[in-house]
Amino acid sequence: MKVQVRKILCPIDFSDNSDHAMRYAVALSQTFGAELTLLHVVAPVVAAMPGETALPDTLQADIDALAAACQERLQQTVGALAADGLDAQSKVVSGVPFIEIIRFARETEMDLIVMGTHGRSGLGHLLIGSVAERVVRKATCPVLTVKHPEHEFVMP
Repeated sequence: MKVQVRKILCPIDFSDNSDHAMRYAVALSQTFGAELTLLHVVAPVVAAMPGETALPDTLQADIDALAAACQERLQQTVGALAADGLDAQSKVVSGVPFIEIIRFARETEMDLIVMGTHGRSGLGHLLIGSVAERVVRKATCPVLTVKHPEHEFVMP
């Protein structure tokens, strides 16, 4: 079996963890000669009330402003990568992060998702959940999760 990686998706949340994972995505992109897309998902901070189908205009304006700021930040990252000779794309979408990552990967026929993990455990994992874990379980393509070195498990 020959593995071909032509398109890599790297979800970015601007944390140290996602920056660390992006370094892996960049290296894999260079190794395989694959296209690299950086994706940021703007998650609405409020849930819709029962019976409501849209966010109030002020909240939508806030989300739009946040998305624009995130796109600008991603463009700076893409510019820095271009200076190093790597052609990357960026995209900002809004919604539930794990759903939007999976949807984007499927719609754009990604061959690999490379993403960081936050290393939460116990109550933090139970309450917040893991975007990476959900993506691993539900994505239609392989997912490489990258743990930040500071979050490594220490043997007792």
